[in-house]
Amino acid sequence: MKAWRILLAVAGIGLALFGSFRLITEVPFRNLVFLALWLVAALIIHDGILSPMVVSLGWLLRRLVPDRARRFLQLALIISGLVTVIAVPMIFLRGSQPAVKAILLRNYGANLSLIIGIVAVASLALYAVRVARDRASAAPPRQRP
Repeated sequence: MKAWRILLAVAGIGLALFGSFRLITEVPFRNLVFLALWLVAALIIHDGILSPMVVSLGWLLRRLVPDRARRFLQLALIISGLVTVIAVPMIFLRGSQPAVKAILLRNYGANLSLIIGIVAVASLALYAVRVARDRASAAPPRQRP
C-alpha cells in the first residue's frame, strides 16, 4: 500500500473519531437520538425506495428507449433528480422562517419547474443535433455536375 493511501486513511479515521467525540460530548442526548432516527430513516428511504426505483427506471429505459436517445434522457433525468433533491426541502420550508431569511420566501416550486423545463428543452436540442449529425454522416455524398 502506498504511503499516501495510509496517510489519507489515518487522517480519515482521525477526523471520524474527532467528529464522534464532539457529537458525544457537545450534543444533547435527545438530539443524538433524533440524529440516529434520521440516519436510519435515510437508509431505509434510500435502500428501500430510491435505489429500487432507479434500478427499475434504468431497466425500463433500456427496454423501451433506443440507445441513441437513452443517454440524453438519462442525463436529463439525473440532472432533474439532483435539482429536485436540492429544491424539495426549500419548497416545504417556504414561509416557515421570518422575512429576514429571504432565501425561503422565493417560489421554489415554480423555479424547479422552470429549471426542469430548461433541462428538458436542452436535452431535446442536444438529441436533435445528434440525430442531424448522424443523418448527415450517413447520407451519400452529392455528385457535382
